[in-house]
Amino acid sequence: MLGRVSTLEEKKTGGYRNHSIMLENREKLSISGVEHVISFNSETVILETVAGALAVKGGELDVNKLNIEDGNISISGIIYSLNYSDKHGMGGKGSGFLSKMFK
Repeated sequence: MLGRVSTLEEKKTGGYRNHSIMLENREKLSISGVEHVISFNSETVILETVAGALAVKGGELDVNKLNIEDGNISISGIIYSLNYSDKHGMGGKGSGFLSKMFK
């Protein structure tokens, strides 16, 4: 039985899905490669993607479309910043991604 050989791109992203971000006029954000929505409100959306944790900060943020099965999300509002963290940085108690985001 032959095993599947991972490509260099798959090793970089840590998964088999592609990850992309499209931002239009700082108002419409489309993201692929989303594995899980950790939390969201009108100012911050925190996602787990195949490329690591992603925090989207802005104003009047609204999740318009979400399809975790396909790994796609669409967010509207005023986008101030996009900030990545490794997946490994999310788990530590008191020193992880989420604790830094909410200090």
